[in-house]
Amino acid sequence: MPRTNTRPHYNLTFAVLLLGVGAFSLQQSLVVPVLPTLMAHLHTTQDTATWLMTGYLLSASVATPILGRIGDKAGKERMLIATLVAVAAGTALAGSSDSIGPMIVARVIQGMGGAVVPLAFGIIRDEFPAEKVRGAVGVTAALTAVGAGLGLILAGPIVDHLDYHWLFWAPLILIVVATIATYLFVPESPVRTPGPINWGAALLLSIWLVALLLGVSKGSSWGWGSLRIAGLFAAAVFFFGYWFLVEARSKAPLIDMAMMRIPAVWTANLVALLLGIGMYTSMTFLPQLVQTPEHLAGYGFTASVTQSGLYMLPMTGGMFVLGVLAGPLAARFGSKRVLITGSLITIAPFAMLLAAHDHAWQIYTASALIGVGLGLAFSAMSGIVVEAVPVAQTGVASGMNANIRTIGGAIGSAMAASILSSGVTAAHPFPQDSGYTDTFWFLTGSAVLAAAAAFAIPAVKRGRSDRSDQSVGSPRHVMASR
Repeated sequence: MPRTNTRPHYNLTFAVLLLGVGAFSLQQSLVVPVLPTLMAHLHTTQDTATWLMTGYLLSASVATPILGRIGDKAGKERMLIATLVAVAAGTALAGSSDSIGPMIVARVIQGMGGAVVPLAFGIIRDEFPAEKVRGAVGVTAALTAVGAGLGLILAGPIVDHLDYHWLFWAPLILIVVATIATYLFVPESPVRTPGPINWGAALLLSIWLVALLLGVSKGSSWGWGSLRIAGLFAAAVFFFGYWFLVEARSKAPLIDMAMMRIPAVWTANLVALLLGIGMYTSMTFLPQLVQTPEHLAGYGFTASVTQSGLYMLPMTGGMFVLGVLAGPLAARFGSKRVLITGSLITIAPFAMLLAAHDHAWQIYTASALIGVGLGLAFSAMSGIVVEAVPVAQTGVASGMNANIRTIGGAIGSAMAASILSSGVTAAHPFPQDSGYTDTFWFLTGSAVLAAAAAFAIPAVKRGRSDRSDQSVGSPRHVMASR
């Protein structure tokens, strides 16, 4: 089927982008609640199985800002297609794998899908009328969190009624459809960032990100005081400083340091880091809490993988509903107020859980409040970043914001794992209940700091001159796609 010769309506483009973002976000979390099942089927140890998440995380951290920047320079639509093709290849490899080695390689390839989100944001800003951008970005940002939540919910039924291969075959179908639809219905943007791609800066960015996230991810298992972890953190600091100097002096930087110093950008990135701690840590350890057998540990709910997904259903629903509503709310009250409200709401569920988490209604209530708070906050935060930067830097700015959220998730998950593992012994293989209380103290503190950072975000002026060409009748909305 040939491409259309006229520029599609932006709503059709939006539907296709949502399909791609949804397919990516679904596959990123499907393996989280079923790692024990995968360990048994793949005949591997827990330390090796954790690379299914660590490899994915490292790949996403590198690919998200770099591919977002390449899209700004070479074309967002073609880079989105290339990214979806890579994700499809990785997902197909994972679905056909019966051993841990190929599965880890597949997860690394899947991690490239992190670039789908900033590329989608950039296309939205290029194609939509100015007054529609805020709402579309909010819905897209909410869908990334919702898809991750759905992965936690669907993993149990898929494994129970099919087998673990369908953890990958099911999202592969969506990814293939999204790739074809992107080719047919997403137009190429005429907005490009001039200049060559700074591959040296890309390499330095990759090195310090990998060193940082590998150290954070493996700190609890390798030992926070070990030479390996210390070496990784030292390398991260050194290469970050070198990368910063290279970017600051470059005439064609991969990531413009002046852009990163925009007050609205760096404060929103700080909020992303702190809320990422809460989002990823709660998605990882709330299912673990409810799956803990009460008769053996003295706490928990003895839930199956499928039942633990139901505990996460209010979170997923809250993120979707409030993520959709965040756009209209931001248009009426301002993105900053919506972000502050969402950040404040996230404090309540973690504070409630640190006080008590021994009844099902407490988990359900906390799950719903986490979803409401994160749905508002992430949607508004993405809108703030997109509004604060020039059009040509949308991909890299939103990519770094998403990446910093991932870094926050890695830090939060590693800290929680370290806290919970401190009470585990051979005689008592489950964390102490007090470990979960300490974890919820940690998450409450992160949420409080996120709210404080949200208050510090300066107002972003609307109607910027670099947005003036985004009206419905502008040339980009009437020119042919090719």
